[in-house]
Amino acid sequence: TFQSGAFGIAFDLRETDVGVILLSDENTVAAGDGVKGCQRLPELWASREVLGRTIDPLGNPLDEGPHLRRGERVPLFRPAPDIIERRSVQETLWTGIMAVDAAIPIGRGQRELIIGDRNTGKTALAIDVVASQRPGDVACVYVMIGQPISRVRALHDTLERVGCLSNTAIVAAYASDTPGMQYLAPLAGSALAEYFRSCGGHALIIYDDLTKHADAYRELALLLDRPPGREAYPGDIFYVHAELLERAAALTTALGGGSVTAIPIVETTDGDISAYIPTNMISITDGQIYLDAARFERDERPAIDIGRSVSRIGAVAQPPPVREAAKNLKIQLSRFESLEKLSRVGLDIDVATRDTLRRGAILRTLLQQPRFRLRSIAEQVITLTAANEGWLLNTKNAKLADVVDTMLNRINEQAGELTQRLNAGELLDAAAFDRLRTVAIEAISTAQ
Repeated sequence: TFQSGAFGIAFDLRETDVGVILLSDENTVAAGDGVKGCQRLPELWASREVLGRTIDPLGNPLDEGPHLRRGERVPLFRPAPDIIERRSVQETLWTGIMAVDAAIPIGRGQRELIIGDRNTGKTALAIDVVASQRPGDVACVYVMIGQPISRVRALHDTLERVGCLSNTAIVAAYASDTPGMQYLAPLAGSALAEYFRSCGGHALIIYDDLTKHADAYRELALLLDRPPGREAYPGDIFYVHAELLERAAALTTALGGGSVTAIPIVETTDGDISAYIPTNMISITDGQIYLDAARFERDERPAIDIGRSVSRIGAVAQPPPVREAAKNLKIQLSRFESLEKLSRVGLDIDVATRDTLRRGAILRTLLQQPRFRLRSIAEQVITLTAANEGWLLNTKNAKLADVVDTMLNRINEQAGELTQRLNAGELLDAAAFDRLRTVAIEAISTAQ
């Protein structure tokens, strides 16, 4: 603590001096000021009262609410769980986004990267994932690093409008804050998420985005005269991000059985995923969701390039009905995109190839999804089944969305027990599937 009331963290210990990163405005510190050690690391108050609030990395409110001074004091710097304390990732973190749940499933305790160029829908996708989490089931922490105040307020208003603010804590370090505060922001978010996990619950944390966090850490390192490495980043930047993301894990039942799922966001330039920070993050995380600028410009939303996206958890994190319906999805889309390129050069196409192209076009259209129009397990399974079985082959692309909505509504009205079984994770037997097919085909023929 400085004589003026400013505060910081002793970051470098040298023979004759100490390197301190400021957490207060630099204008509050002057040469000759007295300084004393606090004998502790940064902490913040953690409780369920933080949900619905916007705070800075030290727990101070950034909204109009009261100060948070109840609950448990949790340290921002904390080691990741040991391997003996972890369990394998097997539970689904349902997002309601069919392109993710069917092709790139996320499990509770996983670390899944969202990567893409500027303005390709990375934040929108992350907000959709937050909006899909039910209050009381998964507590959400949204960390905004180096963002303008207007974007933080826009996030707050969006979450409030869609009804998930009461289940989300926002930790924000503004672009106008010191690099020290921007460096601490994801650590503070992790501390809050770990608190919910320690209570036996499940937490989801979004880091938006770790490119700006890396820039803040690079600025601190250069100011402290640490030797620069590739792209002027310090040599330990990989360790900093690995240590941060290793804190996300699913714990054993002996430790409460809770989990923290991490979704970091990283920005690329001109689609270059071979840059330093993107390659670091790809190697640290358990998979990535790649958002493609060309798809975004073609108005494909979400602009996910499934061929370049991967989840290393795989089908283990999918409910059985989704696993069965989506087992060939990536292969079908890959074949479709390869054949589509060939068809554009004017080659003769046989009947089988036309059928593959038509089915692929249907799948691509069905995977497009408006924001906040989240689909349940049953809706995704029935939609994918209709595409796989060829029930929609005679439907024009422009009418696909309306026809599918009509089909889903009809099935829900006339065979509601089937949707309940699918939502519960059950596979349908032959008799149930025949009934589903009958109702679906009748609804499709009526809607066309």
